Amino acid sequence: MATSSPSRVETEAAKEFEIAGLIAATALVLLCHLFLPNRQRLPMTWMDPLPTWKRPFPLILEGVLVAGSLLAIARFVLGWRPGWLRHYLPLFTAAVVTVGVWDGVTQKLNWMRLPYFPGPDLVFGAMVEDAALLVESAWRSLVLLLSGYSVGVILGMTSGVLIGWFPHVRYWGMPIVKIVGPLPATALIPLAMVLSDNSFISAASLIAFATWFPVTMLTASGIANVRHAHLDVARTLGAGPAYLIWHVAIPSALPNMFIGLFMGLAASFLTLSVAEGVGVQAGLGYYLRWRQGAGMEYANVYAALLLMSAFFSSLMTALFLVRDRVLAWQKGVIRW
Repeated sequence: MATSSPSRVETEAAKEFEIAGLIAATALVLLCHLFLPNRQRLPMTWMDPLPTWKRPFPLILEGVLVAGSLLAIARFVLGWRPGWLRHYLPLFTAAVVTVGVWDGVTQKLNWMRLPYFPGPDLVFGAMVEDAALLVESAWRSLVLLLSGYSVGVILGMTSGVLIGWFPHVRYWGMPIVKIVGPLPATALIPLAMVLSDNSFISAASLIAFATWFPVTMLTASGIANVRHAHLDVARTLGAGPAYLIWHVAIPSALPNMFIGLFMGLAASFLTLSVAEGVGVQAGLGYYLRWRQGAGMEYANVYAALLLMSAFFSSLMTALFLVRDRVLAWQKGVIRW
């Protein structure tokens, strides 16, 4: 009679505990929210006349509770064991506990007071209340960000390849890059607004500048450090300069180039938020400053911050996927 190994039994028990932990944590947070008295003096909102079961925060918790219960049924009854379950369940449970602590120290215990520290009930309610405006702001931010980032990437890769490959270009170009590149893009906002009457073009130019510097530096470094043995072998086989650049130097420099793309994307996020707040009268940055100044509506401010976090994280994840796809041929050689 076959018996399971101790390690396998421990793994299965850990999976069962993790599912039960998610359900228990969600149920506890939901019960505390529904039955503990509110010590914060909540402002009048659109949620006041609604029954409890129609409010966003309890609905989210109830949705997580139902999803956890369905996972438990699929796990124990149907034998469904997805590979991602063990990896993500602790993260979901930690997120639920974090939101529960947030609800406790704000709305329930009033340790962090209004209007600066609203609870999740008000923040998620603000997201529903301003859903249309937030979606439009996110779309405008996406268009502006991709416009500036794309231009910055093209210019950065072009200048990086030229500086890294041609010694004469590197002699004249690298000092310029070292002097101009470190300037914060946000410090150039007044100059950009003077040079162009179109606020979109000004903001996109600043994002392109913030992206251009790290992409240029990392691309140039990657091109300049291509192994001479690779170039010598290609030359021996009859490769010309164009072939050496496109088929030897650039593929070898791709890991460095992607590091520059990540750094440029992070810099573009900061530039986007600032440019939208002071120049472009649209986007998530503009919404954030508008709500902060309009009667200190901090629930809407936190709602915008949550959306910005999800927005930027999604773009960064998409770039990770592109990198993994492009550098699939280096799997096992480079550990990310």
